[in-house]
Amino acid sequence: MTGTRTARLAVRLIVPGNVLHHSGGNAYNAALVRGLTALGAEVEVWPVDGHWPVGLEEERRRLAGLLREAGAEGAAGTPVTIVDGLVALGAPLQMEEAAAAGKPAWILLHMPLATHPDLEQRALAASAGVICTSSTTAAAARDKRCPAPIHVALPGTDAARPAAGSNPPHLVAVAALLPNKDQLLLLEALAGLTDLPWTAALVGSDSADADYARAVSSAVTRLGLAERVTVRGELSGEALDGAWHRADLSLLVSRAEAYGMVVTESLARGIPVVVRAGTGAVEALAAGSPDTAGSPGAAAPDGGGGPELPGAAVVLDTDPAPLTRVLRGWLTDPDVRTRWRDAAHAARTRLPGWDATARTVLDSIAAERPGQNAPRNRTAPGHSVAVPADGQ
Repeated sequence: MTGTRTARLAVRLIVPGNVLHHSGGNAYNAALVRGLTALGAEVEVWPVDGHWPVGLEEERRRLAGLLREAGAEGAAGTPVTIVDGLVALGAPLQMEEAAAAGKPAWILLHMPLATHPDLEQRALAASAGVICTSSTTAAAARDKRCPAPIHVALPGTDAARPAAGSNPPHLVAVAALLPNKDQLLLLEALAGLTDLPWTAALVGSDSADADYARAVSSAVTRLGLAERVTVRGELSGEALDGAWHRADLSLLVSRAEAYGMVVTESLARGIPVVVRAGTGAVEALAAGSPDTAGSPGAAAPDGGGGPELPGAAVVLDTDPAPLTRVLRGWLTDPDVRTRWRDAAHAARTRLPGWDATARTVLDSIAAERPGQNAPRNRTAPGHSVAVPADGQ
């Protein structure tokens, strides 16, 4: 490793305290803390309760207090503050005040704040730098003409045992039951496959959106899938590992996805994945492929992602028919199943670990320390963006 280990950098990570279900952002943050610590950084995690994003006035005042306690931008011996984007993007005034006081904070950007683009743009401009968890998110930040330096630190992956699979084939969708994850569309697609042998499980929080979770459970019954599909709720530990171990195919058909860590978690087990085209999950699908030249979010043809990709990216809107066609092709064509499975097993040996993510974050911070680069003009429309091709 470079000098980032010997510098014993101190990092304060401010995270949202209101996301209680298992989420990709929470998983990334926790793994990043472990990775930074393993590389010699001193890390403190400061949860901040609130109705994030945006939050209430009192909650934003509390955030301002945490930012005032933080150190300056990467100065020797002082902590570097990194704020989860779910908190930072809705609190631009507090980010601006910290910058004016000589204590600008970094933003860890998991996904754009689509509902408040004006607040997001101000917060990004006030940051010391932006660490994006996908190329898709980095492109969105560039589109907002962010004057702060932008770096990409792709999610890592923990090693896992290869899945054994099941007979008949077993499909798994690991995601909280939320409208964006579109389990209702997935169930509609599965309802068109009842002439074939298969089972499926929906694994994810049923408390994040109780109304949608009830709609999903009702759809399982309404569509006649009660003997095929189980809704298992949020799992962890051995129960989650067991759910993965049974799977032959993983499904992530979110309407929007910055990256989709569940995709690489699937690949780590040799499980191919079907994702929605036009989302960041396409980038994750290619994470362990030898040729990742395809642009993030690009659509793959119906029924296949090419021989190099361990699965497919399907063009979807509100009609489940394209997804039904792809799944029918996988279920009925042994060559497709073999090609996707072999590609997934090959990918699992090439996936980067969380040590690569942590090293990228440390190197990004070190590259932007005062005195290392010429002063940046925060009002200039153009900027130099550091976006490593592979996140390392």
